[in-house]
Amino acid sequence: MEMSRIWEPLIVGWVILAVVMHLLWMWQKKSSRAGFVDVAWSLGTGGLGIGFCIAGNGMTDRRWILGVLIGLWGLRLTKHLWDRLSREGEDGRYESYRREKGQKAADRFYMIFFQMQAVFALIFASPILIAANTPEDVELQLLDGVGVAIWVLALLGESIADRQLEKFRKDPANRGEVCRVGLWAWSRHPNYFFEWLHWFAYVAIGWHGDWRYLTLFGPIAMLLFLFKFTGIPITEKQALRSRGEKYEKYQREVSVFFPLPPKSES
Repeated sequence: MEMSRIWEPLIVGWVILAVVMHLLWMWQKKSSRAGFVDVAWSLGTGGLGIGFCIAGNGMTDRRWILGVLIGLWGLRLTKHLWDRLSREGEDGRYESYRREKGQKAADRFYMIFFQMQAVFALIFASPILIAANTPEDVELQLLDGVGVAIWVLALLGESIADRQLEKFRKDPANRGEVCRVGLWAWSRHPNYFFEWLHWFAYVAIGWHGDWRYLTLFGPIAMLLFLFKFTGIPITEKQALRSRGEKYEKYQREVSVFFPLPPKSES
């Protein structure tokens, strides 16, 4: 595969997303709604993936499969994040940072943070680009079916986890309580786990070409971000602040990420 087939779409995609994120940053300065950067990230990642499928020169059927999968993933996650922001207002993570650091300091940080989201979207969409440029003479194989099966399982699991948490939060009796229903009794972050699992779908579908190992960027990067940056650490810190000892007990008894049977305190 020619290097130009990789670098040219990446550069064009980055420029487009960088402009969009800058415009969104300017809007959030006036609205104080930084949480919409998450919506832009999911929509941008899905849009980039579809664009990469269109620009690719691999087998048409495989590019169609990839485009549909990443497109549906992007639409589902974008709708979920949009609905949550519309219903609950500003994301607590961004609100807390703005309150602790002040508006001006937060705006300076968010300018960089928003541009990093453009880079992150590019990183996560890159496995789609690799898979979409799998040699055209490589027919659909068992691994492609495995990839679709992983995608279905992951999206189903993430959707169930999101709905269980949403239903729990809607009940006034659960205010200040820790969600331990369904999948949340086996993992403190089942939605994150299935989101991470989802990226292995593109590894399987893209495992036919010379650049197959680059498809691992998706799950590796997602695991890194979830455990070190925007996911688990911030969410757990916020949960401890709002739920205290109840969440500490939850931490002792339930796996942080991988779904496992809960422990019982002696």
